[in-house]
Amino acid sequence: MTDHVERAGLQVAPVLADFVENRLLPGLPVKAEDFWAGYAALLRDLAPENRRLLDVRGEMQGKIDAWLTERREKEWDNAAWQDFLREIGYILPEGPDFKVGTGPTDPEMSKVAGPQLVVPVMNARFALNAANARWGSLYDALYGTDALPGQPEGKGYDAKRGALAVARAATFLDEALPLAEGSHADVTAWKVENGKAVATVNGRDVGLAHPEAFVGHSGEGDKRSILLRHNGLHVELVFDPSHPVGAASPSGLRDVVLESALTAIQDFEDSIAAVDAQDKVAAYANWLGLMKGDLEETFEKAGKSMTRRLNPDREFTAPDGSTLTLPGRSVQLARNVGHLMTTNAVMQDGQETPEGMMDAMVTSAAGMHDLLKTDGPRNSRTGSIYIVKPKMHGPEEAAFADRTYARVEEILGLDMGTIKLGLMDEERRTSANLRESIRALKDRIVFINTGFLDRTGDEIHTVMQAGPVLPKAEMKDASWLSAYENGNVDAGLATGLNGKGQIGKGMWAKPDDMADMLATKAGHPNAGATTAWVPSPTAATLHAIHYHQVDVAARQKDLADRERASLDALMTPPLMGKRNLSEGQIAREIDLNTQSILGYVVRWVDQGVGCSKVPDIDDVALMEDRATLRISAQFLANWLMHGIITEEQVDESLRRMAVAVDRQNAGDAGYRPMAPSFDGPAFKAARDLIVKGAAQPSGYTEPLLHEWRRVAKAS
Repeated sequence: MTDHVERAGLQVAPVLADFVENRLLPGLPVKAEDFWAGYAALLRDLAPENRRLLDVRGEMQGKIDAWLTERREKEWDNAAWQDFLREIGYILPEGPDFKVGTGPTDPEMSKVAGPQLVVPVMNARFALNAANARWGSLYDALYGTDALPGQPEGKGYDAKRGALAVARAATFLDEALPLAEGSHADVTAWKVENGKAVATVNGRDVGLAHPEAFVGHSGEGDKRSILLRHNGLHVELVFDPSHPVGAASPSGLRDVVLESALTAIQDFEDSIAAVDAQDKVAAYANWLGLMKGDLEETFEKAGKSMTRRLNPDREFTAPDGSTLTLPGRSVQLARNVGHLMTTNAVMQDGQETPEGMMDAMVTSAAGMHDLLKTDGPRNSRTGSIYIVKPKMHGPEEAAFADRTYARVEEILGLDMGTIKLGLMDEERRTSANLRESIRALKDRIVFINTGFLDRTGDEIHTVMQAGPVLPKAEMKDASWLSAYENGNVDAGLATGLNGKGQIGKGMWAKPDDMADMLATKAGHPNAGATTAWVPSPTAATLHAIHYHQVDVAARQKDLADRERASLDALMTPPLMGKRNLSEGQIAREIDLNTQSILGYVVRWVDQGVGCSKVPDIDDVALMEDRATLRISAQFLANWLMHGIITEEQVDESLRRMAVAVDRQNAGDAGYRPMAPSFDGPAFKAARDLIVKGAAQPSGYTEPLLHEWRRVAKAS
């Protein structure tokens, strides 16, 4: 290992060793030799268990494959299916009732419901945008998206469209923060008088219908603001009659600013393409900068150089005259990778080591910089490091994560429970045993959520041998999905996670379709979820409206006593049965999925872009990451296995769709066309994901993507 350096018996990539010793550890009460010695012991003690757990996955899937193959032509028997899953330990007995015991967490995690941004941590600008998305302009979010009909006219400010945004914002204020009488649209002046916010409507002084909603003010003269609060979320009325928008308002109201993304996940997993030590260090450096508070990114915009930094906290004068300080940034969580992948960034005894353990050590150590601050922007005011652990299969793997992070705490000298873990409910075995999985993490769990795409990918892979599955678009109507979504909330409420941590829902995948999001995503807080994922700061501001429309805490009380979600429904696979599809329907399904796969994979493999807006077959931009890829690849692999489609059809579609994807990316100077040769690493990776999909562990895409990305980087 001549390209590695030795540290405590480990072979470490020089770029990682340099980062740890010269950037990560300075300022921490952890010596480099202790860090490496502790990490070496962690790997020595727990890496074998990691491998064993992966072997259990494979052995269990092998038994499932054999059972399903033997019964493929028989009528589906859900009772026998569940009996078998219990026999092999897939479904486990449920223990007595319990409540989670997670220690103090920040109110954004445990008390207040609101949007959650997910962003690729490798992109510093995106990472900063997410951290700064705590506050967002409602006027801008409405004006610049399809949340309002039509589009701005002309190159400058469109006053007519601006008036539409102002009117829509007034409607929001009337609904969330009504006046005692009259409408916000008719306010001609605001003032703070005797500790109360008072509006002038039709020449009369009018207070708020709920005076306690006024919690602060700032500024003086014409340039000032009034701070209101509803359902725990703040709304700032910003006045500036010298601004074009404020000048058009009788009261000088320039903007309505919403507290938007309360939390943000900085993602080291599905939305980045990190395949070697250099990539990992780039990601770690951005997380370290967020935790230290000194991350900056300079870029060109509209011909001007701009530098983005973390926003400072915000100060207001409370009604009693005291100072009210509010965070200027979202609370950040780091999503580490799962248990599957290994890395050659750290080698032990000539073998690659678990990438998830490297993430645990480095991201936790970076989080310590936030805990040790005495001034400047803070991430956690309660002394917590928040980490999300994805793609775990059931309680045993969750318990292993608990042991791993407890060891990390010991190595770094942290109090037990400092590291709080989020559990992604995105694998079938976890869904089937969610309460026991929560029990395994009960003293550090801070988050559960559902993820339809990864969960569907695992659903297809698990029952791969049972028969052809439903067309992808029909999966959302399958019986297991509603049981999955409801069961997640049921488990969170039954175990007392509400008030301790977040119960979350998945991503809005259409970043340019805000009108549809406004019309439908209120379903997430209505389902009892305290947070749900959004793809952009703008989407976070618009989704915040839903948490004013729905009192999530009250909704959770309503849901607490409902009948528990059905395990029978959860375990019913989405099979197509004897149904026949037309040749046209089949051809359309192949094209939809090959185009989606190619559009994502070509950027991942050739350019190292792990998450972006990828045009679908109809040129509609969708926010894609590896979870989207997993379901498309597993779907086609399933149909290929069962003879619904042929390899020749797949190849023909891949070639045609490669031409279409090349056209969609024609404006990208760094793009390498796949046609007409169809022999580049990106095209080969896309094909492998389909034809080798059934053999991939749990249907994951990472092994093949990493293999072909390394080929592309080498060339």
